[in-house]
Amino acid sequence: MANTNVKRVKTSDLDLKDRLVAIQRVTKVTKGGRHFSFAAIVVVGDENGVVGYGLGKANEVTTAISKGVEDAKKNLIKVPVLNGTIPHEQEVKFGGARVFMKPAAPGTGVKAGGAMRAVFESVGVRNVLAKSKGSSNPHNLVKATVAALSQMRDAYTVAGLRGIPMSRVFKG
Repeated sequence: MANTNVKRVKTSDLDLKDRLVAIQRVTKVTKGGRHFSFAAIVVVGDENGVVGYGLGKANEVTTAISKGVEDAKKNLIKVPVLNGTIPHEQEVKFGGARVFMKPAAPGTGVKAGGAMRAVFESVGVRNVLAKSKGSSNPHNLVKATVAALSQMRDAYTVAGLRGIPMSRVFKG
C-alpha cells in the first residue's frame, strides 16, 4: 500500500539530527566459534517536517550506526506538521505492527512508545497521542509510523486535490 503522493526530500541544506532507535546483536555460530555482528535502526529528521529511517549492519556498533544514518538520509520524506501536531487521525499496519495516532492539544506532549517517540521527535511533532498495537518489533514500528506520517495530508493539499481555490480554504 505505497503512497504515490510521498514528497521526497534532498539532504542538501538540511540540519539533520539522528536518533538511534534500536541496536540488535546478531550471532552467527560457525565451527570456529561465535561471530557477532550488529544491526542498528536509526531515524533522522530536521524537527521541521522532514524524517527518514535507515538500517545499518556491520561488525562494530559505531559502523552500523553510521551506515544506518547514511541509509536514512536516502529515504527522507516531508510530513505536514500543523501547530506542533499532526493534521488528522491515522491508523496504519506494517507487518505485525499496527500504529494509531491522533492530534493532541498544545501542552499534551508526545504520548507514544519508544520507537514511535523517536520518529515523532525527529519530525518535529510536539503534541500527539499515539498507540502501538500488535508487534513491538522496533523495525516494523518505525516503518509503520513513517508510513502513517507519509499518508498525512493537510487541508491545503486536500483542497488542491478537490480543485478548490486556496482563497476559499480557510475563509472565516
